[in-house]
Amino acid sequence: MKIFLKKDVEKIGLAGEIVKVGDGFARNYLIPREMAVEITAKNEDFYIKQIRQVSNRKEVIASKTSMLAENINAMKLILKRKTHDDGKLYGSVSVHEIVELLAAQGVNVGKSQIILDKTIKAKGSYKVTVKLTASLQPQLTLLVTPEALAQK
Repeated sequence: MKIFLKKDVEKIGLAGEIVKVGDGFARNYLIPREMAVEITAKNEDFYIKQIRQVSNRKEVIASKTSMLAENINAMKLILKRKTHDDGKLYGSVSVHEIVELLAAQGVNVGKSQIILDKTIKAKGSYKVTVKLTASLQPQLTLLVTPEALAQK
């Protein structure tokens, strides 16, 4: 059965594609959950036009995402934290803090999009990956510095 996907379905296809699946899978799973619509001879032209519109939107989104990735690659964020005498932090740097630093720069991402290779527990320079898409994962530089002590 040919169907038009309304939503991304893992291992089947992305939203806006026409794919062939088993009749039972389409009728019992995809169509009742409003993830797909059956393609008939009458509505095939309509959905082919939909595919063109979706591909145009995807191109626009892809160009905006690649521009955002370039901005993130060029970023160097500075985070001031309290440290011990040996340079270790009191606690560790959380993903939430990195999200807030990015938001202050005008980049809105979720906590799940920040990927740390290891926990940041000492001062220094670190590479932080931001997962924008599966294939587009720019890295920014995070510089953790000691907080200046207040003079009395």
